[in-house]
Amino acid sequence: MPTPLRNHLITRSQNAADLLNAATRLFGGSIATSPLGELRGGDHELRGVAAHDFAVGYFASPLDVRVASTESRNRGSYFVNIGVSGAISASRGGLRATLDEATAGVANPGDTQELRPLRSRRTQFLGLRIDAALVDQEFTALTGRPPVSTVRFDFALDLAKPKGGAVRLLIRSLLEQLDSEDPLFQRVELQRSQVRCLVTALLLAQPHSHTGELHDGPRPGYPRSLRAALAFIEANLAEHISLGGIATAAGCSPRTLSSVFRDRLGISPMSYVRDLRLDRTRADILASSDPIGTIAYRWGVAHLGRFAGEYRDRFAELPSDTATRR
Repeated sequence: MPTPLRNHLITRSQNAADLLNAATRLFGGSIATSPLGELRGGDHELRGVAAHDFAVGYFASPLDVRVASTESRNRGSYFVNIGVSGAISASRGGLRATLDEATAGVANPGDTQELRPLRSRRTQFLGLRIDAALVDQEFTALTGRPPVSTVRFDFALDLAKPKGGAVRLLIRSLLEQLDSEDPLFQRVELQRSQVRCLVTALLLAQPHSHTGELHDGPRPGYPRSLRAALAFIEANLAEHISLGGIATAAGCSPRTLSSVFRDRLGISPMSYVRDLRLDRTRADILASSDPIGTIAYRWGVAHLGRFAGEYRDRFAELPSDTATRR
């Protein structure tokens, strides 16, 4: 892969702190970076391009870093790391992989990554941030319905296989657009279109928590009442939500609404609200140091005692167990 983003230098410095601060700015504050051990000397370089829902960064640095998501009130971001030269020993939770030109790593919203460049030769890699809303949008386009819970990808992506190779080709195509001097390719609309194609390929190439829902191909779109109900829940998740309130927003009776939810989503409206609150709470527990009760109340949880049991039923661990992995 040719050296990418040649016209988009952000920082070139022998001070590692400059690299960490520049990475935070590039990714719009969606990450918090910290060194693993002492700050290393040497040459640290970052080039990058950012839009509001995606960003691409080229890193050349020997620094070992921990990268954690810092977003809380929205769905967060996905990160795809791919080697340009050299290799990185990477971990996500208990998962480990060596990232290079043949293997990429995928981090989900709320994940913490540790990246350690291997010392055999100069290490250069790309980091791609993708807003979770883009992943939800492309998942909906493939299946006809949005994911009930956050799509969580497996960690290591084999770029040497045909499906992974498609992701790599689309990343290269995006880089060619970003490096083009043609003003047409500098339009963010074209760049975002390329990112959307890349996300679609990622959903089809990399196993994830909703892979089974893609096997049957596209499904019919949601009826207007269900779309209105989902939009109402999304906009009011932190507030008190009742079945009657959702039904009023959807323009139908509670009984009809419940039938539509069960037919299309396989779940009742209030169970959908509960699960969505649990998913958002879990993401915030992993991404911030706020007390668990504060986070739960933030997402509209009214009964902490009941919340702990529901959380354990959904994630097979207590909220306090999740907090230990911050």
